[in-house]
Amino acid sequence: MKVTLNGCGGKVGRVLAPALEAAGHELVDLDAAEVMIDFTTPDAVEANVGAALERGVPCVIGTSSFDESKIDALAQERRLACFHAPNFALGAVLMMRFAEEAARHLPRAEIIELHNEAKKDAPSGTAKATARLIGGDPTIHSVRLPGLVAHQEVLFGDDGQLLTIRHDTFSREAFAPGVLLALERLDTLPPGLTVGLDKLL
Repeated sequence: MKVTLNGCGGKVGRVLAPALEAAGHELVDLDAAEVMIDFTTPDAVEANVGAALERGVPCVIGTSSFDESKIDALAQERRLACFHAPNFALGAVLMMRFAEEAARHLPRAEIIELHNEAKKDAPSGTAKATARLIGGDPTIHSVRLPGLVAHQEVLFGDDGQLLTIRHDTFSREAFAPGVLLALERLDTLPPGLTVGLDKLL
C-alpha cells in the first residue's frame, strides 16, 4: 500500500517508518498516497487530515487531542474512513477493556498516566478514553518526566482491597502492530471517524 506518514521524524514515526516498509508498504508523498497516517501534534493533525480527505485519501490517526466531531463530519462528507486510536499498543487496549470490566464491580477508581516530558497533552488520550469506559468521572493524575515512554495504571479501591490494572510501554515499537492492523482493516470501516483499536479486535 502507498502510505504518507506525517510525523516520520518524530519519536513514533522513526520507529513506524521502517515497520511499514518491512510490512511491504511504500512511503510516498500525499499526492500519490492510498492512505495517510498521522503521528504529529495536536495543532497540526486537523489540517493534515483535512488535506488528505480533500484528496480522497482515508486516514489513520495516532495523534490525540483533536476535534473528533469535526474530523468525523469531514470524513462523512467525503465518504471516507478515518480511524483514530488513543493508543496503538495492543496491551493498552486490553488494559482498558479489563478496567471497563472491573468498574462494574469496583466503581471507585483513579487513573495515573505517565509519559515523557515532551508529550504535549495532559491527560493523555488513553487516560481520557479509559475514564469514559469506566464511568464515574475518575480523577486522572498526569506525570511528565524524562525517561518515560507511555505508562498507565487504573486503581480500583474498595473496603480492604485494591485492584491495580497497569500497562507499560517501554519502546515505541509496541505501537507498530496496532497501526498495521488499522491499515489492514481501514477499508472495512464505514465513512466517518471510528475510534478505538478495540473496534478492530
